[in-house]
Amino acid sequence: MFDEKSYGVKMDKAIDVFLKELSSLRTGRANAAMLDLIKVDVYGQQMPINQIGSITTPEPRMINIQVWDTNNVPLLDAAIKKSDLGLNPQIDGQLIRLPIPELNEERRSELKKLIKSIGEKCKVSIRNIRREANEDLKKLLKSKEIGEDDEKSKEKIIQTITDDHIKSVDEKVSLKEKEIMTI
Repeated sequence: MFDEKSYGVKMDKAIDVFLKELSSLRTGRANAAMLDLIKVDVYGQQMPINQIGSITTPEPRMINIQVWDTNNVPLLDAAIKKSDLGLNPQIDGQLIRLPIPELNEERRSELKKLIKSIGEKCKVSIRNIRREANEDLKKLLKSKEIGEDDEKSKEKIIQTITDDHIKSVDEKVSLKEKEIMTI
């Protein structure tokens, strides 16, 4: 049995991953989600920052990380510097302050390109899911589980779902670009 909804759910998951990547981009505003993709090598494993300390944003251009274990402060410092966020940690005991610098024009255009490429990756994932759905339809047609009319109507449904998801990605890309250009 062919269930087009399951392919829609897969496409939704692709968009969720895309949104998580977008939220981790550094705009001119402090946002704890920016640190989500950074992993720190502590206790013999890669851990996200929120499992090593508490993250707060006391002001629009500052992120504070209160590290729970003093031994992890230099590890966290190194991980942040190594990331491509371009942040410069200031250490005060177990507190790490991350001032968020203003975005210059060059950085803004880099971010626009990055946003476009992240969006493109997501659209490729969505199209791959569409292709998978269409291949599954062809198999069902070949094994005579569905007729040609059924196959065509299901293909149209899958295409509509695909178009909706791709449109959603395009909208989110343009919103994020506007956000970066206006800050």
